[in-house]
Amino acid sequence: MTTTNSERINLRTSAEAKRVIENAASLLGTTVSAFMLGQAYEAAKRVLAEHELLILSARDRDQLLALLDNPPAPNAELCELLSRAE
Repeated sequence: MTTTNSERINLRTSAEAKRVIENAASLLGTTVSAFMLGQAYEAAKRVLAEHELLILSARDRDQLLALLDNPPAPNAELCELLSRAE
């Protein structure tokens, strides 16, 4: 995380959510802002990682590698599509 804190994020919440967040931050001995930023930042990194990572079973990995090593011949629809792109 960057060390320059010049950007702002504003949000509205319910009284219940605010109370829960304040209590959690207090238990960790941190400020509400630091708690919320830390939790949101880590959650955002997890979401981004999940969208960047593809997990395959061993069988699927082997099938993918086999297709990459020995791709099938293009079918008629692919040939037509590629001819339109020229």
